[in-house]
Amino acid sequence: MDKRLRLLFILFIIRLPILVLGECTCDEEDEDRDRDKALRYKIAAIASILVGGTIGVCIPIIGKKIPALQPEKNVFFVIKAFAAGVILATGFIHVLPDAFESLTSPCLSENPWANFPFTGFVAMLSAIGTLMVDSLSTSYYTRSHLKNALPVLGDEEKVGEHEGQVHVHTHDTHGHTSADEVGSDLIRHRVISQVLELGIVAHSVIIGISLGASESPQTIRPLVAALTFHQFFEGMGLGSCIVQAKFKSRAATIMGLFFSLTTPIGIGIGIGISQVYDENSSTALIIEGIFNAASAGILIYMALVDLLAADFMNPKMQTNKMLQVMANISLLLGAGCMSLIAKWA
Repeated sequence: MDKRLRLLFILFIIRLPILVLGECTCDEEDEDRDRDKALRYKIAAIASILVGGTIGVCIPIIGKKIPALQPEKNVFFVIKAFAAGVILATGFIHVLPDAFESLTSPCLSENPWANFPFTGFVAMLSAIGTLMVDSLSTSYYTRSHLKNALPVLGDEEKVGEHEGQVHVHTHDTHGHTSADEVGSDLIRHRVISQVLELGIVAHSVIIGISLGASESPQTIRPLVAALTFHQFFEGMGLGSCIVQAKFKSRAATIMGLFFSLTTPIGIGIGIGISQVYDENSSTALIIEGIFNAASAGILIYMALVDLLAADFMNPKMQTNKMLQVMANISLLLGAGCMSLIAKWA
């Protein structure tokens, strides 16, 4: 009897991996499908996500008119830390796991997808690429700024040749050095805001298409609220960067609208292709996985390097213990709130 039990146990252990793999198929899931009801949820999602994203991105932009919420104030550092935590959690908790799930799916051929960690590789290349774009763009605009300033500096040097005006020349030069530093910071913030929006938009399109192509009300219903908060918090992060970049009203409005409309447009595309879209097809999995991995690399780099490191190493924060404590708490709250949303989205 013991031998039989042992034999059955050994056979069960041998069969277990096969049973587990057998549960993961590439067939469409047997869900409660109701196309009409799902469409109503999708329309509600478009409206809700559009409003949530718009409010989120507008809060920092409109808030700059309030003295306490201006970029040089302590409150702004705290709000930006919260937003950076949201973006960091988006990359680590929302986007990267989705990329792993897509690129390690059993629906893909074992060679090459199961033989190499493509998700981490694409995310790494994306982060390195973001660093290169960040560095090259900043240096290009800085050189352009300095070239435009050269004629002015040349005139000052001519004026400074007169002995009686040596002090005036020195004073003016210091003034322009300060102006150059301000201009360099402005360029830096503009590059950051544009690269960040690129990363956010990339995964927002994927999210929208996936939701729009689904025909299961049970899947869509919890995503409506979760993605609304998701877009709201991300909008706050992007809006904070737009404020620091000091874009003109027209440019800031275009960037805000582009962010707010991306996910609803993705949902619309998903609705349009829902008849032919197969989320388990190799093409869909590869495209979604690569886009999500690249987006995760961008978001993680931007959150850690351009948002958190820049602010947390800022002399203003380094010399203010209370601001440091508040910023750290705000960072943890932002990351925690966004991580909690992952339970539903």
